[in-house]
Amino acid sequence: MAISHTRPRRRSTGKRYKWLGPKKMHELGREPSLTIVGEKTLQRIRGRGNNRKFRLISAETANILDKKTKKFVKAKIKSVVENPANRNYVRRNIMTLGAIIETDKGKARVTSRPGQDGTVNAVLVD
Repeated sequence: MAISHTRPRRRSTGKRYKWLGPKKMHELGREPSLTIVGEKTLQRIRGRGNNRKFRLISAETANILDKKTKKFVKAKIKSVVENPANRNYVRRNIMTLGAIIETDKGKARVTSRPGQDGTVNAVLVD
């Protein structure tokens, strides 16, 4: 069954809304991509207006910003150390916005949304 972003069929009191009709294409939702550490894999998604969105399914490198030198460096991702979105994501090595990852250059905080941007951008943590 399709994931839909429509309002529920019942109110919080339990009363039913009037019939909403069938699901519409603009109400379509998708399951989360849950980007993991591994060989780079991208998935192309067609958006509304024939726009393209790239979902990062797995990644092995990250673009790391060093605040001291103000330069970006590409570093290999070793593992996910901490993830504020869900503590179980650390065990499964899932990267989301705000996750702290262990890299060759040290620990870094993810600043991009890998499941929607298609890249892993991060900033070194002191």
